[in-house]
Amino acid sequence: MVKLHPTVYLFDIDGTLIDGAGSGRRAMEAGFAEVTGIPDVLREIRFAGMTDPAIVRAGLRAAGREPGDDDALIDEVIEAYLARLPLEIAATPGFRLHAGVVAVLAALATRPSATIGLGTGNVERGARLKLEPLGVADDFAFGGFASDHEDRPTLIGIGAQRGCARLGCARGDARIVVIGDTPKDVDAARAIGAQCLAVATSFFSVDELRAAGATLAVDALSEPAALEYLWG
Repeated sequence: MVKLHPTVYLFDIDGTLIDGAGSGRRAMEAGFAEVTGIPDVLREIRFAGMTDPAIVRAGLRAAGREPGDDDALIDEVIEAYLARLPLEIAATPGFRLHAGVVAVLAALATRPSATIGLGTGNVERGARLKLEPLGVADDFAFGGFASDHEDRPTLIGIGAQRGCARLGCARGDARIVVIGDTPKDVDAARAIGAQCLAVATSFFSVDELRAAGATLAVDALSEPAALEYLWG
């Protein structure tokens, strides 16, 4: 029997695991408007692949605020966003898991020498709020989150290190696989020397994700090729 390489899986959430049907954006826009008193400024910002703090920071720049010590204000906006997020999720009929997610997670949970985590631009509390209603929060015992760092490659690296610690192996001895849906996920994976399975389940096509440098790009996690590659 071939011995499988120790593997850390890091799943993005929005567009990869779930279709939020706009719930996260609406909660963030409302939280930003409440704290800053400036409505509508986030509507022109494309959230895909961005971390929560980076979204707020971009909103502050779009609103004309000069760069400075924004951390306290960003934290306040994110707290307001988190307060609204469960209400938006509950009021959104289209909030759901993407096809193939449950089957892939169940299969990977049986793979020897592997651990399943998150690599997401959500702060950790927001990640859990999104996954708990869908019954998959407990499938992810660790992760790298925007509450660890605003920069996506850095937070992905943190998640990879945590996964390796769970496996009891050095980072260089593990296969790190990032699963995401945007070129920013691909870029983050490449930045830390990881592989990337990209899924065309949101705004980017297979061709765009492949052109960005994904190790493998598929239409959805439900494709047999996705699990075959992940099992690797």
